Amino acid sequence: MSFRRPRLSFILPVSIVALGLSHSPTTASAQDSSSSRQSKSPASQKAPRNSPLAAGSVSAGEYHNSTLGFTCKIPAGWVLRTEEMNAPDGESTKAGGEKTERDPSQAGRVLLAAFSRPPEAKAEDVNASILIAAESAAAYPGLKDAAQYFGPVTEIARAQGFEIDEEPYEYTLGTKKLVRGDFHKDVGTRVMRQSTLVILARGYAVSFTFIGGTEDEVGELIEGLRFVTGAPRK
Repeated sequence: MSFRRPRLSFILPVSIVALGLSHSPTTASAQDSSSSRQSKSPASQKAPRNSPLAAGSVSAGEYHNSTLGFTCKIPAGWVLRTEEMNAPDGESTKAGGEKTERDPSQAGRVLLAAFSRPPEAKAEDVNASILIAAESAAAYPGLKDAAQYFGPVTEIARAQGFEIDEEPYEYTLGTKKLVRGDFHKDVGTRVMRQSTLVILARGYAVSFTFIGGTEDEVGELIEGLRFVTGAPRK
């Protein structure tokens, strides 16, 4: 079954800013943010109007989302850019700059965007990062399992210059079964490693993207993801 390109245009571009080689509108606004704004957690954001999806919260170096039933550790010293990665609540923009109300049933949002250094700070090494996002499954009529969602995800990855290591596969984390896809991108003498894990839960396609300079680094980030026993199913 084929699906349209996913609305989550923020999933793969995070790979670009992770290298510190590009400035997007989100990173430009982040550069002008005050230190107090940089430290804000997703709990300070409002969820899209009429959407049951909770933004979650960060405390003691860990992101918590009780609605979707998982937690994710954030390494010490990392910076958050969740707020900057989300579009204005309930609004989208048409060609010509006209703003229009977004259909809540199609709403998607970044739940967590965390970087080992500010995305606008350039450096030679890969900027390790964690991006957790959710998109309404209603945007994909006929979507039955997480593996199907990897069709458009892989399409976007390839458009960004990534190569997929192998076909998406079932991946068990604790008692939870997800679908995982691994990608890499050669940038000069460096290699950017990206692993994206996907589940369907509460009517959403939830993606967990981890980026690092080595497979071990990505693996350590994935180990920080935990699912609560008895977490809600789709």
